Amino acid sequence: MIEDSTGGATTAPATRPARGAPAPASVVALVDSASAVERELIGEWIAAGGLAAESGGAAPVTQIDLDAGAIATRLAGRRDDPLVVPVRVLWLPPERDGVRRVTFADLALLTNPRKPNRLIQRKLLGRSPDRHRVLTGQPAYLSELRLNNPEAAALHRAGQAEPFARAVVRAAVVALERAERSVIGDRYKVPQLVAEEILDSPDFLRRLEAIADAEDADPREVYRRAEKGLHELVAAQSRLVSDLFTQAMRPVHASTWNVDSDDSGLAGLRDLNRRYPLVFLPSHRSYVDAFVLGDVLARNDFPPNHVIGGANLSFWPMGPIARRTGTVFIRRSFGDDEVYKAVVEEYFAYLLSKRFNMEWYFEGGRTRTGKLRPPRYGLLNYLAAAVRAERVEDVLLVPVSITYERLNELGAIATEQVGGKKKAEGLGWLARYIRNQQHSAGHVYVRFGAPLSARDRLAAHGDPLHNPPVTIPLHTTNGTAAAADPVRAEREEKERRAVQRLAFEVAVGINDVTPITVNALATLALLGVQERALTLGEVRALLAPVLDYIVARDLPRGELGALRDEASLAVVLEQLSLARVVTVYRGGLEPVYSIESGAHLEAAFYRNSAVHWFVNRAILELGILAAVTADADPPPSAEPDPLNAGWDEAFLLRDQLKFDFFFPERTEFENQLTAEMLLVDPDWRSRPRSTRGREVLGRLTSSGFMMAHRVLRAFFDAQLVVAERLAARDPGTAVDRRDLLAECVAVGRQMLLQQRLYSPESVSTELFGTALKLADNRGLLGPAEGAEARADLAVRREEFAARLRILAARIGQAAALDPSNRASLDRR
Repeated sequence: MIEDSTGGATTAPATRPARGAPAPASVVALVDSASAVERELIGEWIAAGGLAAESGGAAPVTQIDLDAGAIATRLAGRRDDPLVVPVRVLWLPPERDGVRRVTFADLALLTNPRKPNRLIQRKLLGRSPDRHRVLTGQPAYLSELRLNNPEAAALHRAGQAEPFARAVVRAAVVALERAERSVIGDRYKVPQLVAEEILDSPDFLRRLEAIADAEDADPREVYRRAEKGLHELVAAQSRLVSDLFTQAMRPVHASTWNVDSDDSGLAGLRDLNRRYPLVFLPSHRSYVDAFVLGDVLARNDFPPNHVIGGANLSFWPMGPIARRTGTVFIRRSFGDDEVYKAVVEEYFAYLLSKRFNMEWYFEGGRTRTGKLRPPRYGLLNYLAAAVRAERVEDVLLVPVSITYERLNELGAIATEQVGGKKKAEGLGWLARYIRNQQHSAGHVYVRFGAPLSARDRLAAHGDPLHNPPVTIPLHTTNGTAAAADPVRAEREEKERRAVQRLAFEVAVGINDVTPITVNALATLALLGVQERALTLGEVRALLAPVLDYIVARDLPRGELGALRDEASLAVVLEQLSLARVVTVYRGGLEPVYSIESGAHLEAAFYRNSAVHWFVNRAILELGILAAVTADADPPPSAEPDPLNAGWDEAFLLRDQLKFDFFFPERTEFENQLTAEMLLVDPDWRSRPRSTRGREVLGRLTSSGFMMAHRVLRAFFDAQLVVAERLAARDPGTAVDRRDLLAECVAVGRQMLLQQRLYSPESVSTELFGTALKLADNRGLLGPAEGAEARADLAVRREEFAARLRILAARIGQAAALDPSNRASLDRR
């Protein structure tokens, strides 16, 4: 019953003292009973020698209720040193197919099978004796309990027995929960008495006192706010609700998707979980992500994750149900509420120190484009703070990719991208959502990346872990305080950068295991030919070299073999037609396929789930085109190497796309591009330097496909819209980002009608938003003060737009070199 930081389950009761240890002189049984039936069962078990067998001797036994008042009166002040053993009756659901899990059928008796009422308990004793067990938790001597709770014991010596009694209650409950999990499995690991334990923590109480002093507030009011925040935050998990909710929600996705999970690494994760808490960080593409991942983990006997969710999903009845299945609803914005920040940080540290697993979507929300969004750092900062403060030995971050072949919620996502308002979540929204999930949508792929040690990665990225922790607020740091203390400012900057690098590694880990799906490649093909329709044979011919490229790189993939066979490819396209992403014209000699009018954003969503696998190839193509352009006007040199211009262009493109994709450090990026070059032309290094560019370009075009226009055009087109709108603005006037985004949507539609933009997928608030981040990063938002500064900003804005016009032309060159487009021109 000595509490440790693991919170893990034992595989056996492990209550008997070590072999060879002297038998205890006396035993105290802390009886956790909810009815007279349970009290009788425990009493009969003790009388029959059950506790004597567990404790290794026939010492006299005193029974005390597991209640803080009773413990304070009858146990806390004892002068001897009894062995304290918590005891409880465990009730089990009926066994069905070898599994004991509550179903809706069990509720016909209007009682919880895990907590039956006293009348049902009496019946079960005679009819189903296998439905109950008397359970003991890990024992501890009273002296050990005092040593384990020194501050509470000190208060007891000063005449306050209640804090020590509450600590004993918590330790007994934890010990009994562990013993229960050894019977029912780790998936039922739930925290108990969390708010009470945190509010009894001397360190937390001292922090609240410091906040009260800093705010010149009444300490009792600060404590009340903390208590309210904790009860609002803490997930009150219920095994009954967890069973029933899983049973109710599984059909929502089980009838829609065929879940394909790679469970090969989960056994290793389970082993690691016996020592460290796991934080699962999945990609976020759908509201159903948590159900899909939760089901996979439950099937592999993982305890339920504490899922961090936004308060927008806490509506009735989902909110109360979700809280009882482990969802933690956190406020979207904390403002300057230092009490709530302290509560969140303490709750995070508590969960991690007790080895409860967590889960959140570190992108901050569902992706609107299909590709991974830039990470949010707030919750990772709290995790890092717990590691720095040595509240936990280490935390393992698990990148998780959840990829859907088709999603039935893409229409709403596409509407939001073109300026539509997101519909508020509620009962009506939930009913529509569940109804929309009743259509078959193929596979959903769940893949787990290699776990990352938070401690190792933070240290590797320069985080000063050996120093006392500095709490980093969720959104910003105190600039005034940092400015007044340069050492603190430097340290906070190192901590911030370390967390950012850790988030980057998680994102890379997700991308590295994200498979390429059949729909990703089908939409990649059709989006690259503008409004032209393709026959089945043309789609197959276009994809054949891409499939060879995927095999050559050994990229993770779904059932892509279907794209090599025309009959199977036809099924893929027909399914996309049913989803209203692809349209089929059958009135001619043979069916032809194209992107459905108005569905380009939905099609791009599917393509973008795998687009990161082709970005380096696309950059290489644009770099080679830049090299060939340089070759046409070579600098004076004995033997010019135009590929130097190509490498320079590649690094410029990497910088220009850094808010859209996750690129490695410069050396690793260069190595990756070299590997791409070797795939295109293994002999490129031995070719004459003066003709390398043209020869590599010839190899590119003869490879059978070009990627630049299929992968990067939408991103550069969106940047062009933002650049031109900035260039048209007064450099002396501040930019209102929301107004500028709305203007970009309106002007982008006009440019699309004028055919200055290639595809409707470029008109996206998500792409405009990342383009705006790039402009801000380059100091292009302003406002500029003074005539000289305004003139300079105006010039730099125009240079930004001019650069994007050059890129648009170069991408047009790549498209013209693509075999599928050349074949079209030949037919014309």
